[in-house]
Amino acid sequence: MADQMNDIVNLAGRILLALLFLGGAAQKMADPVPVEAMIVTLRLPSAIIWPVAIFNLLAAVGLVFGPGVRAWALVLAAYCIFTSWFHWQLRADPWQITIFVKNWSIAGGLLVLAAQGPGRFAIGQRPGRMS
Repeated sequence: MADQMNDIVNLAGRILLALLFLGGAAQKMADPVPVEAMIVTLRLPSAIIWPVAIFNLLAAVGLVFGPGVRAWALVLAAYCIFTSWFHWQLRADPWQITIFVKNWSIAGGLLVLAAQGPGRFAIGQRPGRMS
């Protein structure tokens, strides 16, 4: 019973984490202009928004369904830490500092997920295997 509850809570956590990346993908695709403006401010090409949006979408799906939930969690933890640098560059805006701290916190949760694995509820899981 406890194992089943752990697996359910794990799946719920993965869904909640995935919603952040799904929302990021939707935001970038529906209204790219604000993010493109931020990207250009950092002297990066605005077209980078499209591969990032697709990555966010794929990562969200990968976190929920797998396979490779641990790998997705590690890659996304690195992504959150890496992208926080961009928010730090805009630290004159207090909201950007909040996003910076949020990204590091999410990276921490993703690292816990990478360490614990997805439980039983992920595609590609073999019975008795928790990776």
